[in-house]
Amino acid sequence: MAHERGFLIAGNWKMNGQSADGVSLANNVAAGNAGRKAELLICPPATLLKTVADAVAGSGTVVGGQDCHAEASGAHTGDISAAMLADAGCGYVILGHSERRADHNEDDATVRAKSEAAHAAGLKAIICVGETETQRDAGDTLAVISAQVRGSIPAGATPANTVIAYEPVWAIGTGRTATPDQAQEVHAHIRAELAQSFGAAGLQNARVLYGGSMKPGNAADLLSQTDVDGGLIGGASLKAEDFLAIADAADALM
Repeated sequence: MAHERGFLIAGNWKMNGQSADGVSLANNVAAGNAGRKAELLICPPATLLKTVADAVAGSGTVVGGQDCHAEASGAHTGDISAAMLADAGCGYVILGHSERRADHNEDDATVRAKSEAAHAAGLKAIICVGETETQRDAGDTLAVISAQVRGSIPAGATPANTVIAYEPVWAIGTGRTATPDQAQEVHAHIRAELAQSFGAAGLQNARVLYGGSMKPGNAADLLSQTDVDGGLIGGASLKAEDFLAIADAADALM
């Protein structure tokens, strides 16, 4: 059962938030994290990482970055290294999000290199995979997912340093959501792929998150699926009450 692996409820704030509202949101999430069973992670924009990490210190709430460069340092104007994220107080970093893959032409090899950098800096990588509407309609979902998982996970990845997030591209920011059965089918397929990368530990221990418009109204149904181990939350993570309601749904299943 998914609850045996422990739920991870991760909030991806994307390009939202300035100092005042970011700290307020972080404080409200931290205040709602007392005594909670699920692990809560918030990923603010880079400008807020250190501020938010300081705000939630001691609450059990973890902070993560939304991307990192594959190199440890160098002449890469505007980029941030994994070591810089760790220095700012991060424990995780999101990599290969569909918006990065689409807007910045990131391919599996790029995601794999960034994941290697994250691991080298002591960060846990949340590697995102997912199919487009065209790919799903063509019946290619599982083949696309297999290729992305195999191409994006670096050597040396383990269930302890790597999380996979399934984010059907057609369900991000559209209001559409995969049905619980659709999510479970893909998550089970991902877990089988992870068994190839991680061995038996991958089959039993790796966490696979659902990342396509999870919100309070559908969280319980999605999280109750055997192979769904949490959520990568977009819009609903920008309101503390919605984010915490999703965490409540996870706690109720543990």
